[in-house]
Amino acid sequence: MVSEQPSRASHILLLVAVALVGLNLRPFITSIGPLAADIHAGTGLDLKGISLLTLVPMFLMGVLAFAGPFLQSRIGARRSTIASLAVLVVGSSLRLFSTHGWQLVGTAALLGLGVAIIQAVFPGIIKKQFPGHVGLVMGLYSATLMGGGALGAQVAPLVAAASDWHLGLAWLAIPAVLALVLALYSLPHHAGARQSSAGTMALLGRPRVWLLMACFGLVNGGYSTVVAWLSPFYSEQGWTAAASGSLLAIMALCQALAALIMPMLVRGRDLRPGLWLTLALQAVGFAALAFSPESAPVLWVAVLGAGLGGCFSLSMIVALDHLPDPNEAGALSALMQGGGFLITALPPWIVAVLHETTGSFVAGWLLHLACTVVVAVLYWRVTPASYATAMKPSTLHLHNKAIAKE
Repeated sequence: MVSEQPSRASHILLLVAVALVGLNLRPFITSIGPLAADIHAGTGLDLKGISLLTLVPMFLMGVLAFAGPFLQSRIGARRSTIASLAVLVVGSSLRLFSTHGWQLVGTAALLGLGVAIIQAVFPGIIKKQFPGHVGLVMGLYSATLMGGGALGAQVAPLVAAASDWHLGLAWLAIPAVLALVLALYSLPHHAGARQSSAGTMALLGRPRVWLLMACFGLVNGGYSTVVAWLSPFYSEQGWTAAASGSLLAIMALCQALAALIMPMLVRGRDLRPGLWLTLALQAVGFAALAFSPESAPVLWVAVLGAGLGGCFSLSMIVALDHLPDPNEAGALSALMQGGGFLITALPPWIVAVLHETTGSFVAGWLLHLACTVVVAVLYWRVTPASYATAMKPSTLHLHNKAIAKE
């Protein structure tokens, strides 16, 4: 009995690390919207320029997710995660001294780099360390990821009001330091699931991988647009920065709760009913923002947040469920996020262009309403019975593998 205690304690510490790491992956993005007016005044960035503070890190999350398997095989998931957390500390700290728009975009790129690597390797760690509780731990990870978004949206304008917008962005170095210290002590040295980059790239030959990328990207494109433009949207309705930031925080908090609860509510291996429910919630939220934003704003953003958060955690679990091996499942998750975040990076900029063209954010909300319908149709094919067939190696891949062995 005594020998079990260290293992139980280490698992609890690792769970805390999972939560704290997740908490650091979104606040540097959600803190931008409530401070958009201050950032514009301080740097001269217009709407399209401010959209780069979301587009650039999201783009890097996409590109560098493809490097996840390479990093796991050459560096290891533990060292990759620790190094990336150190990058988050540096990137957030540099925002204290960013006085020009290009400098702020540069810090966004640095922060996106750190987050991209963590997102690429961390699901594999979870699958490896918690094989019997993947859904619950992924729910915790997703919930704290969204909760971090709420933290950034709520605290940034408060800190900025007490000092200035630089500190409103730079204070995020503090939770990053805490996560770095905890990761150093809690992540096991064998946490890195090692997967050959050749085997990972072979996954790109499966149509199911591209379908998962498209679904993940279109849904999270709605998230990136909301965190970029929800606060400015309500500022145009006469709301203060603190009030619109609180609204974004409510949205992110509901995301976190749904990300944690939804995997517990959806029973069985077929997660499509839960996915369709979350997509319906998103559709209601985007339609309300387009046609009746002032009638019940707290309700609309709560519904939208629940839809986005629940869909995020369920889509991550769907990817991990496709393959039983933790190494391969982690690689699939990295690829899904890679292609997905390349899609996710574009909507904030597209919505900024639509705003310049139409003078309103309504067209952007309608764009994402249409995306929820597209994703609902695509997910129709993602049945558990199809997982094995969809991920079966192609004949050409098996032939090339045999030649390599010879």
